[in-house]
Amino acid sequence: MKTDDFDYDLPKRLIAQQPAVRRDGSRLMVLNRQRHSIQHDYFHNIGAHLCAGDLLVANRSKVIPARLHALKDTGGAVELLLLRRDGDRWMTLARPSRRLQLGTVLQVSNSSLEARLEARAGDGRWLVSFAGGEDIETQLRGAGSIPLPPYIKSLNGHAGRYQTVYADDEGSVAAPTAGMHFSRELIASLETRGVRLVYVTLHVGLGTFRPVTVDVIEEHAMHPEWGEVPSETAGDVNEAHDDSRRVIAVGTTTTRLLESAVRNHLVGAFRGDTARFIYPGFRFQAIDGLITNFHLPRSTLLMLVSAFAGRQFVLEAYREAVECEYRFFSFGDAMLIL
Repeated sequence: MKTDDFDYDLPKRLIAQQPAVRRDGSRLMVLNRQRHSIQHDYFHNIGAHLCAGDLLVANRSKVIPARLHALKDTGGAVELLLLRRDGDRWMTLARPSRRLQLGTVLQVSNSSLEARLEARAGDGRWLVSFAGGEDIETQLRGAGSIPLPPYIKSLNGHAGRYQTVYADDEGSVAAPTAGMHFSRELIASLETRGVRLVYVTLHVGLGTFRPVTVDVIEEHAMHPEWGEVPSETAGDVNEAHDDSRRVIAVGTTTTRLLESAVRNHLVGAFRGDTARFIYPGFRFQAIDGLITNFHLPRSTLLMLVSAFAGRQFVLEAYREAVECEYRFFSFGDAMLIL
């Protein structure tokens, strides 16, 4: 398939720069695949579209202050983005990367830390070690800031909203945004209705947001991201399927992880890297529904959603979302596909 097959026109004014006033107050577009129907609602009413016994699976990964500013001994500025820990070192995206040399030592701003470039890993990535004090982790947190997608100019005091209310496993460089619509009150209301919420962890990194630069999507390679499906969650998913109850993934990251954990038609406990790339033609085995945001044109996220609901149907829904002035991307509105 061609990358151009997943393009659409989006006015810049529809790219959300801040979250909705209330966490669960975003708009909600509901797609029914069987009826090929589109409904419009608000996220706090999502329970009206769910059934007792539905199992929601959400990603509890927490965004870390992964963006660091540093200086070379010549005074040149370098930006470091911590992608993932590798033993006592970090896999890091460095910009500008072309002017950096193996063994370069950088002074990390707002700290006493030094960052040494230990090995080049390609695509602007470096394996970096940090030194300069006993509590390196505390200094990294203090010196770093929350990374933002390039289409969001500033958090404008909304840093707390760029996390889910259930985030408790640090490691992501970007938020699993579908879960940001859930308030604690909404979760409690869903549980009262008999809708359960269980958790997995997938630390969002380059794999999720790396642009597709090839013309044929099958040639795109995903960067691996670390994830874990606890045995309890795997058991809950399999039990739901055995009982003919729906399993609904909260987000594309959850979807990729659950589908990576399928073995012999069952979801198993999983702990490790996944580079699963889901695009039309993929056979889903773990999920029956999906909660997601509206994604960038030509992105792997849009390709995954198209694989689940059908490319033409999804693009039709996106055109309607534009016409109805839905808000797009991380701080934008939501979609429920059943």
